[in-house]
Amino acid sequence: MANSVLSHPRFHDEQAAYDWVEAIVWENGRFCPHCGVVDRSGPLKGKSNRIGLYKCYACRKPFTVKVGTIFEDSHAPMHLWMQAMYLLCSSKKGLSTNQLRRTLGVHMKTAWHMSHRIRLAMDDPATGPLGGEGMIVESDETYTVYKEGGPTWILHPEHGWQKRRSGSDRVPVVTLVERGGRARSRKVENVTAATLRSVVVGGADTKSRLMTDELRAYRRIGQQFAGHDAVNHGEDEWSRRLPDGTKAHTNTVEGFFSILKRGIYGCYFHVSEAHLHRYLAEFDFRYSNRAKLGVDDEERTDRLIRGIVGKRLTYRETVDAKKVKTPQ
Repeated sequence: MANSVLSHPRFHDEQAAYDWVEAIVWENGRFCPHCGVVDRSGPLKGKSNRIGLYKCYACRKPFTVKVGTIFEDSHAPMHLWMQAMYLLCSSKKGLSTNQLRRTLGVHMKTAWHMSHRIRLAMDDPATGPLGGEGMIVESDETYTVYKEGGPTWILHPEHGWQKRRSGSDRVPVVTLVERGGRARSRKVENVTAATLRSVVVGGADTKSRLMTDELRAYRRIGQQFAGHDAVNHGEDEWSRRLPDGTKAHTNTVEGFFSILKRGIYGCYFHVSEAHLHRYLAEFDFRYSNRAKLGVDDEERTDRLIRGIVGKRLTYRETVDAKKVKTPQ
C-alpha cells in the first residue's frame, strides 16, 4: 500500500522539517545571514536552545535558517509551514484562508499571513524574459477584481439597483504566456499602448514571435518582435493556420485566465486590489512549474523553498496595504 506524501516526517516532526529546509537553502554550504560567511558555524545543542540554532564563529551571532527568509519572526512551527507550502503548491486553483486555517489548526490571522508570505516566495521576477528565438509568446489582458471602493451601482428603471458591469470598475491584468512554458502576469493601471508596451517588451524576449488579439495597441508593439500575428475575436476568429503551419491564436493565455478566474471567484471569492499582485504570483508560479513541464507537487514545493531567501513580509505591512478588519 502506497504511503501518503503527507506522511513524510518533515510534515510532522520539527527537526525533520528544519533538516529539509536547510538542505535546500544551504545546498552550497551553511552561510551566516548576518555576515555572509560560509561554513564557519556550528550547532548550539544546549537543553535551552531551540531546534535549528547555530552560532557563527566569524561574527559570533546566533542564527537559524529562518533568518532573512519569509519565516523570520514567525511563531508557527516549521512543520506547519511545510504543510502550508505543500498544500498551496498542490492546489491548482488555490487554497482559501479558511480552509488553510481548518487544516493547520491555527488562527485565521496566522493562516492569512502565512499564505501571503508563501505567495511572496512564489514571486520570482529574476527568471529573465519569456520566450526567445523560435518561441511563441501570447499576450492578452483581462479584468479580475474590483478596484478599491467596489463596483459602481446604477438604478435600473425596472430592476432597481444593480452593479454596473464595466471594465472601468475592475483592475486590469496583462499576462504573457510562453506556449509550452512559463507565465507572467502584471497588475496595471490601464490598458493603453504605453502600458502594454512596458509589460510586453519588458517581459518578453523580442526574438520571440508575438501572438495577440486584434487590439490596435499591439500593432506597433508587434513590430519590435521577430514576428507578430493576431486573431480577430470581434469577427469570431479564434484560430488561424499560418503558411508555415503555425497556429495563430491566444488560446493558451486564455486558458491561463480560466484557471486564474476560477481560483479568484470560486476559491478566494474576494481579493483586494492591494494584494492582487501576490495572488497573480501564486498562479504564475504554479503554471510555470506544472506537471506538463515535468514538475510534480513535491518538486514544486522544493522550488518554492528555494525562493524564500531575502524576502520579508511583516503582518503590519500586509494589513497596512489595505486597512481591513477581516482577513481575505
